[in-house]
Amino acid sequence: MSISKESELIGMQKASEAVACTLKAMQHYARPGMSTKELDDYGASLLSGFGARSAPFLAYRFPGWTCISVNKEFCHGIPSNNTILKEGDLINIDVPAELNGFWSDNGCSFVLGNDVYGHQKLINASKQVLHKAIRNIQEGVLISDIGYLMETEAKKHGYKVIKNLTGHGIGRSLHEKPSEIANYRDRYNKERFKKNSVVAIETFISTDSSLAVTLKDGWTMVGNKGGFMAQHEHTIVVTDSSPMVLTEMNGIWN
Repeated sequence: MSISKESELIGMQKASEAVACTLKAMQHYARPGMSTKELDDYGASLLSGFGARSAPFLAYRFPGWTCISVNKEFCHGIPSNNTILKEGDLINIDVPAELNGFWSDNGCSFVLGNDVYGHQKLINASKQVLHKAIRNIQEGVLISDIGYLMETEAKKHGYKVIKNLTGHGIGRSLHEKPSEIANYRDRYNKERFKKNSVVAIETFISTDSSLAVTLKDGWTMVGNKGGFMAQHEHTIVVTDSSPMVLTEMNGIWN
């Protein structure tokens, strides 16, 4: 969407507060021995407390309030009583939600407890790529140039990017135009970022794979060549200078 009046900005700020606070609290709540269903139930209670509703369920009938992916699951993991979190797991939580007709999205990968498997380097790279990408977004910048920046930065850290997962426009629905904000230079994408537009910028930084493939459950995605992936995401408003980061209170850059 494009912000055209103050009430729309306030609506997006409230929706973004709901998803950002929920994501931050879920990360702190996660602990070894907990199931991903228990973690999702906690997130559901937080979103409900804001009056918000699960965006993945509303838009796609996803079987959960949030997406929780563990270790070699890249994204869209279904919360389950059978998936028990363990020390050192690489966890990704993606929290999109709708509140009073406004939709916002954010996500975070983190290590649960001690980094016994050495995932923190990947996570740090993902955070740094997202920070640099957002810092360079403003009115008139080519979307493909930001994609090039993201892939270049990932390579500097020794990683790849997933080419069939992208950021996207958001606001009045979960996925809007621009429909693809890729992590690489898409030479066919001539779109530029527009002032006052709302977009979800997200990283997909991988150790081994360049594509994500869907498992038999119809939702969970893993790498075409295995390995691990880190994702970090903010919803922002594009301006003629530095973007307004609506979900900054999730603390993923802290």
